[in-house]
Amino acid sequence: MQIMTTTERDPRWARVVARDITADGSFVYSVKTTGVYCRPSCPARPARPENVAFHAGPREAERAGFRACKRCRPTGPSIAAEQADRVAALCRFLEEADEIPTLDQLAARAGWSAYHLHRVFKAVTGLTPRGYAEAHRAGRVRDELRAAPSVTDAIYEAGFNSSGRFYAAADAMLGMTPSAYRRGGAEARIRFAIGQCSLGAILVAASERGVCAIALGDDPNQLARDLQDHFPAATLVGDDPAFAALVATVVGMIETPGVGAELPLDLRGTAFQQRVWRALRKVPAGTTISYAELERRIRAPSAVRAVAQACGANPVAVAIPCHRVVRSDGEVSGYRWGVERKRALLERERPAR
Repeated sequence: MQIMTTTERDPRWARVVARDITADGSFVYSVKTTGVYCRPSCPARPARPENVAFHAGPREAERAGFRACKRCRPTGPSIAAEQADRVAALCRFLEEADEIPTLDQLAARAGWSAYHLHRVFKAVTGLTPRGYAEAHRAGRVRDELRAAPSVTDAIYEAGFNSSGRFYAAADAMLGMTPSAYRRGGAEARIRFAIGQCSLGAILVAASERGVCAIALGDDPNQLARDLQDHFPAATLVGDDPAFAALVATVVGMIETPGVGAELPLDLRGTAFQQRVWRALRKVPAGTTISYAELERRIRAPSAVRAVAQACGANPVAVAIPCHRVVRSDGEVSGYRWGVERKRALLERERPAR
């Protein structure tokens, strides 16, 4: 039977073998046969484990007599940071462009191949370049429809050069006609029901696209008023017996974490919010994640505050489990529906670990 070396038993070795970019900056490793040290994501073939040692950082490796690898440049910015910076620049370019650039045009601007650009952009943002551009444009459309004197003005202010293109994309962006959105959701039909669970009153609402609101509170009437404020001109339909089954499903997700089925969701948020919400849905029941770790997972450097704001803007409690985000010291803080409810949700998920 082959005996594992001390290096192979170290969890950092698996990250080196996987060339894990997310590990860059947390440690470096040295190879005694070459005399160099590398970042975990170094593309060179991994050395034999018996020749490898781990160090907290470049300074410690150099004190041990090793020199920096010229291929992965462990003393410079990490590959992930360089990619994030380049993608951030592309995002700004997409936000300011009158027409959505082609993938080849973006690749030429970034100095990457189209394939590499597509892969890296999606890894960093969670969206394709076109998907990001469309999500940003959708946000501009919503803002302009609220502020512009007319729908026509909103079309051109949002960057559409023709009304035909706008109306072809309007339903996907707004979930309703532009004029209906401009009137606060007029013509939109939203079914809802209010029930009770162990955490108090619960409201579940859904459009034709999917669940658009799950709210918790102490006062059922206030939950209904909040829904009306959010969709001031929509047709709200209550007392639908068939809809009660959906409420029961959501209550089940609260009472028995990790068992509930996936719900079709109708979420309208900024591209950044969508990235955060998508990452949150991957956090399993019984586990928690810090705001800083969530920031790292979506590769958004120095965006902890924006991440927290996106969690606070989450419109669907438990379906997007923002209650699983805690402070770096593990303490529970900040929850749209009350910190005590957040503690209760985490406590009942504990057996799922």
